[in-house]
Amino acid sequence: MSLRSQLLKGTLEGCILSLINQQPTYGYELSLRLQEHGLTDVSEGSIYPILLRLQKEKLVVGTLKKSPSGPKRKYYQLTDAGTKALNEFIQQWNSIKPPVDRIIEKGEM
Repeated sequence: MSLRSQLLKGTLEGCILSLINQQPTYGYELSLRLQEHGLTDVSEGSIYPILLRLQKEKLVVGTLKKSPSGPKRKYYQLTDAGTKALNEFIQQWNSIKPPVDRIIEKGEM
């Protein structure tokens, strides 16, 4: 597993929670939105297991809705626990990002 994959694995759940918080969304749409933000190496195959886990942990709830084309889609939205988990992720991310940035900036040549 590449270093990028390992770093991404640790932050992908928070990114997914944040995107769902912005608007209810379905799995394939999540994949597209992650790609729009530059996470082009995230496949649908890695998103759906995370969505299943988030649903089991009651951080998101999925609702089947009619699709303008094709079968119904499961749209996910955050629960109250999901909002709390997202806020905790943001707090943790904001606490780790500045020191990591400082360390990297000092080491740049």
